[in-house]
Amino acid sequence: MINFTLNGQKKQYPGPAETSLLDYLRLVVKVTSVKDGCSGQGTCGACTVEINGKPRLACTTTMRKVEGTEVTTMEDIPENVRETLVHSFSEKGAVQCGYCSPGMIMRVTHLFQQPKPMSREEIFKAISPNLCRCTGYVKIVDAIEEAFNRIANPEFHSKKTGAKIGDPLPKYESIETALGKRPFVNDLHFDGMLYGVLKFSEHPRATILKIDLSEAENQEGVIKIFTARDIPGERYSGLIFKDWPLMVDVDERTNCISDVLAVMVAKTEALARKAAEKIKVEYKTETPVTDMMEAIRSDSPQVHDGQSNVLETSRIRFGNPEKEIEAAPYKYKAVFETQRIEHAFLETETAVALPENGGIKLYSQGQGVYVDRRQIAAFLNLPEEKVHVIQVSNGGGFGGKEDLTVQGHAALCSYILQKPVKVHLTREESIRMHPKRHPVRMEMELACNESGKFTALTLKAYGDTGAYASVGTKVMERVVGHATGAYTVPNVDIEAHTIYTNNIPSGAMRGFGVPQVVFAIESCIDEICNQGGFDRWQIRFDNALENGAKTATGQELQGVGLKQTLLAVKEQFQKARFAGIACGLKNTGVGNGMVDDSKVKIEIVSEDKVVIHHGWSEMGQGVHNMAIQTLHQETRIAPEKIDVIVDTAAGIPTGMTTSSRATALVGNAIRDASKSLASDLKSKSLKQLTGQTYKGKFLCNWTSKPGSDTKKPVIHFSYGYATQVVILDDDGRIKKVIAAHDGGKIMNKMLFEGQIQGAVHMGLGYALTEDLPMKDGKPVSYKFNGIGILRAKEMPEVEVIGIEEKDPVGPYGAKGIGEIGLVPTAAAVANALTQFDGIRRFKLPMKRKK
Repeated sequence: MINFTLNGQKKQYPGPAETSLLDYLRLVVKVTSVKDGCSGQGTCGACTVEINGKPRLACTTTMRKVEGTEVTTMEDIPENVRETLVHSFSEKGAVQCGYCSPGMIMRVTHLFQQPKPMSREEIFKAISPNLCRCTGYVKIVDAIEEAFNRIANPEFHSKKTGAKIGDPLPKYESIETALGKRPFVNDLHFDGMLYGVLKFSEHPRATILKIDLSEAENQEGVIKIFTARDIPGERYSGLIFKDWPLMVDVDERTNCISDVLAVMVAKTEALARKAAEKIKVEYKTETPVTDMMEAIRSDSPQVHDGQSNVLETSRIRFGNPEKEIEAAPYKYKAVFETQRIEHAFLETETAVALPENGGIKLYSQGQGVYVDRRQIAAFLNLPEEKVHVIQVSNGGGFGGKEDLTVQGHAALCSYILQKPVKVHLTREESIRMHPKRHPVRMEMELACNESGKFTALTLKAYGDTGAYASVGTKVMERVVGHATGAYTVPNVDIEAHTIYTNNIPSGAMRGFGVPQVVFAIESCIDEICNQGGFDRWQIRFDNALENGAKTATGQELQGVGLKQTLLAVKEQFQKARFAGIACGLKNTGVGNGMVDDSKVKIEIVSEDKVVIHHGWSEMGQGVHNMAIQTLHQETRIAPEKIDVIVDTAAGIPTGMTTSSRATALVGNAIRDASKSLASDLKSKSLKQLTGQTYKGKFLCNWTSKPGSDTKKPVIHFSYGYATQVVILDDDGRIKKVIAAHDGGKIMNKMLFEGQIQGAVHMGLGYALTEDLPMKDGKPVSYKFNGIGILRAKEMPEVEVIGIEEKDPVGPYGAKGIGEIGLVPTAAAVANALTQFDGIRRFKLPMKRKK
């Protein structure tokens, strides 16, 4: 018997002494403010608690070690410290997805017992054991610094912020999230709930000869084992191409180690994992196709039988680039390569499914509830109205939760068993299963004339989309459409190939192919400056896109604030001894001939409650705030009266939350719905309007695909623009990043800054440290710590400069900013390093001398 104190109460634990404190807290006493982000690897800090007044990781602390100790969680830290920190986190924008927030607060609580406040540098160092993937740590440090000031000044009172467009309204549900009270999917529990665990293929390319379930079926707690033959409907799904099986059957070939062979369902997750180890699989292995440049050879084995390994080629051509390059006095040609990286959202994938009215109810953390519904209905052979999907605001997505992972398996098991079923991935399984950022090889040549004007560009790009298409073809289309970067280049020949291999799939990730190609073109620009003696800032300004200019696709632009971003960084860039500069643009909306649309419902529940129903996933970016602030701007309904629900029961089909489009689409739809509501409010109160529902929509159906025969092509309805400068110190370390971004109309200054700071953090990791190398179709390591995410103490100063050049389409002129924040970062780092040591780097991540 283990005796200890938990939150002031004496406890006795009779179970196994090697059980982790994390499992005890979450599973036994249901304290879910303590989060699981790394599955016991001791890396992320989301599970931080206090033991005898000091921060400790619950995931690496066994119950044996808590004998005789005092364990404190969020619920029992001193109230004044807790409330001060939580409100500071909310009001300073430190809560984005919020999955890390309770752990961050627990990490610093003990510091408030010391007699004097800490410096910012000391705070950055103090929180470094904990990871945050959203904020870049800047807002977290702001919040902790603010909390010190508030406690030192008892007379301090928070200044109430407005909720109009532009106001820094704290993030929706940020208080509850920081406290750990708002549940994520893995925090949900239902009576009688069972637990599913996936059995993955051990080999990336192997025929399944036999799946022997006999020993596994007899293990303790086992309810049922599901295989491909239990699927009542379609077995294949996909966002663009239906090529990804829910499970692989006997006599079929696996295509990667993400493939699922069986689902073990048992009374607890621990029993399910133990039993799943007893499933015996006989394989006939083959040599996997893992090099995309080998995969495109005519003699390469096909990843999918009867299907070329080149899934798609996208190409655009204007003018005569070969002639212009030959005649150009200055030109630069090189091959650039970028790496595969992991999204590393702190919340791993989980889904909970329950039987409902002859169908299924699913709690999903995915990026598109209606897309989830469509695919799951096909698996279960059900009409879509029998699949009810509720989006639970997730712990980070960055594109990595667009494809289905565990939703289909949870739904299948629950539907057949008629019981609640939860399927949860460990960190290792998450790394194994969901799609990554595309590794891309780019053969680029850029030419310019004597005046420093770009005349031509050619590009051949190759992207490893892995075993399944995901959205790989669309990623490579973005490579094509953004290949000329933020500049006017009149003569181009650009093509990009999406290539199947037996690697883990690649799919959507923040930036969506654009950071890769911007790294290439910005490097070429600096090399041309070296050849021709051009000023690095001036050449960018002279070639920068502006109103009336055309992109590589031939689209004529309006609402372009790129030159203003260049002007905003000019002085600091030119004064710095070692600095790199890069510009970027990033589309808003999927475009490319596809429809971008949004529908909303505004329900007047009572005089004190108004509900916005929309279909966009909240994953830290603040889409719910955009909805609330737009409604408030149009109707003056107080934000504290407004709730937001994303639930397919509303019947407003919406696409995937992707392409930095949610703000524009939901904002315009709410403005449409608000016309009638605002008119009614002129003569009636909310009490009198109770029971009314107001509908709105926005539709963009006027885009075209790159390279199509259209006289005036419109590939995307909008773009965002940015210039970033990276300044090094005299030792070659990054001292400061200046990020000037054209946000159109900045809807919420605090959230805008937080998005850019977080994106810069991700971009710096992409440039310097992050990598997910694979060998023979398998990751070299599944360790979260090995992914290369920058810690707080490694972050330089980040200055965000907001530019407002209104967009013709976005609400109030707003532009999408979720992705553009990291588009120029790696390129600016590369150019800064070359200024420091004269070495041009062609591959990411970039290696540096010690």
